[in-house]
Amino acid sequence: YIPNLIGPAILAAVAWGIATGLRFVVRRVLGAIALDEKLGAEAGLEEESRVPIAKTVSEAVYWLVFLLFLPAILGALRLDGLLHPVQSMIDKVLAFLPNLLAAALILAVGWLLARVIQRVVSNLLAAVGADRLAENTGLAKALGEQKLSGLIGLLLYVFILIPVLVAALNTLHLDAITAPASEMLQTLLAALPLLFGATLVLAIAFFVGRIVSGLVANVLAGIGFNGVLERLGVKHESGEGKQTPSEIVGHLVLVALMLFATIESLRMLRFEALAALITEFMVFAGHVALGLVIFGIGLFLGNLAARTIEASRSAQAPMLALAARVAILVLAGAMALRQMGLANEIITLAFGLLLGAIAVAMALAFGLG
Repeated sequence: YIPNLIGPAILAAVAWGIATGLRFVVRRVLGAIALDEKLGAEAGLEEESRVPIAKTVSEAVYWLVFLLFLPAILGALRLDGLLHPVQSMIDKVLAFLPNLLAAALILAVGWLLARVIQRVVSNLLAAVGADRLAENTGLAKALGEQKLSGLIGLLLYVFILIPVLVAALNTLHLDAITAPASEMLQTLLAALPLLFGATLVLAIAFFVGRIVSGLVANVLAGIGFNGVLERLGVKHESGEGKQTPSEIVGHLVLVALMLFATIESLRMLRFEALAALITEFMVFAGHVALGLVIFGIGLFLGNLAARTIEASRSAQAPMLALAARVAILVLAGAMALRQMGLANEIITLAFGLLLGAIAVAMALAFGLG
């Protein structure tokens, strides 16, 4: 059997020589055209994070040559039991290799195109002042360290890369593996217009809300709304860093507009349950706001009644003023809590018991007197 080893040894030596030579030639050619540097520079990758494409391709060529020589070596060794499965495996690999190369080429070109478009769009938006606009509108605080131009460029990168991934997976023709992933990516791709529309609605609502909230704050400050707490008898510390009542109302207007925009965005994305939940919260917030308004009116009327009674300068004026203020505040508080929908039965029962107790006390006082 020893003479049978000479032929395979020669074939192995020839395979090693050809593989080594091709690996050297491929690495030199790719290094001469500076493929790694060009792709890294175009894609905007740091030098530490760059993948050595020249080395990867040359190593793939090296082992591919050995793989092609393997059936001949096994045939020369007369290892038929091992030759047939290896030959079948190599046939399948060679049949699948064009699909793999096509998928890799589609993925590489699509990835490079997405990175180039990301850099171009980010630089263009930064040049036209998108980052300064985000700072002026207050959006930069919400984004944190991420700039608006970079965020838009990243979104475009993802939007371009998703169809590229779908095309690359379809090229492989591995339905058992690629069909679920491809279906998921196609579903995501179909949802991108809805996501873009929802984002656009939120962005427009934010910019419009900023303008409306500033306008509302200025109008309320102009008509003297900042002194409403003093007129209601509530102490308010004002100073640097403290928000005025008009600014607080302006922020609440912005929050309300953003909540309405969020409801519409969720309905566009077909998140009906979450949209209904936020709608119920908005209804409850409206009841709470109306209840606070009712209590504020009651507080104003109670203070007005107390000042009017005290101005009469009668002997029992302080006690009557206090009684009038407490009565009006209790009535206004009950109405406000009922409007808010907080324990309606308890409020009704407590208010009825209070009036009954007052009536019984008056009857006893009259009878005993």
